[in-house]
Amino acid sequence: MSLDQPALVLNRHWVPIGTVPVRSAICLIYRKAARAILPQDYSLHDFDSWSALRVAEDEPCISTVSLRLKVPEIVLLTHYAAYPRRRVTFSRKNLYRRDGYTCQYCGGRPPMQDLSIDHVNPRSRGGHSSWENCVLACIRCNRKKANRTLGEAGLHLLRAPAEPRWSPFVTIPLTQRRTSWEQFISNEYWNVELME
Repeated sequence: MSLDQPALVLNRHWVPIGTVPVRSAICLIYRKAARAILPQDYSLHDFDSWSALRVAEDEPCISTVSLRLKVPEIVLLTHYAAYPRRRVTFSRKNLYRRDGYTCQYCGGRPPMQDLSIDHVNPRSRGGHSSWENCVLACIRCNRKKANRTLGEAGLHLLRAPAEPRWSPFVTIPLTQRRTSWEQFISNEYWNVELME
């Protein structure tokens, strides 16, 4: 059992707000900042009652010198009531995801190190770093465009750059998704496309 596997975090209103590694979930439970949820019956547990639960032989667990601890898959925060931010953070990593690691001028898919971020309206001409003004470009297209507008460079975008639709779990690979989470998150959350 890896302590780095994700555990679902719910705010105190039982709304999913993200994930944390299992090791962090255990710390939250121990510090009384969260309670573990047993998915079978939705019962809530503090650290003492969680550590007293029986662990089946074939069930993943965390073994210590003195106990075998069930792996918490879902935790409920005791005080935090806020909702997750409904916007995707503008970052290099998310821009690469939005554009599918593809040059937005020629459609090529070179290795990641051969892609760069291009400002559609150059910064020297008042362009800003934003979802609507930044795209991925291969080295060849970036050199061709240089410090010019699309018209001046004779280039066209494959699609207009836009802010991706929000998805609270955009960074969680489906392979890490746990079946116990489905009780709290509908499939619509998992099937949201990153692009509008």
